[in-house]
Amino acid sequence: MKEVAANMAGTVIQVLVNAGDEVSAGQDVVMLESMKMEVPIASEVAGKVAEIKVNIGDFVNEGDVLLLVE
Repeated sequence: MKEVAANMAGTVIQVLVNAGDEVSAGQDVVMLESMKMEVPIASEVAGKVAEIKVNIGDFVNEGDVLLLVE
């Protein structure tokens, strides 16, 4: 199981995948708003989304786990 973590603090404004979706390495999976900019967060690994750990509107800190990929 691989973790996709936030690379900066911000508010989740979009979750671009659903549990069970296949993702490829480099694919954007979550969109954060940070310092009034939209920042895409990409998966560093390919696989199947096992669990999404955040919801739209959640504030996350750098390093927080956004989702799990198996």
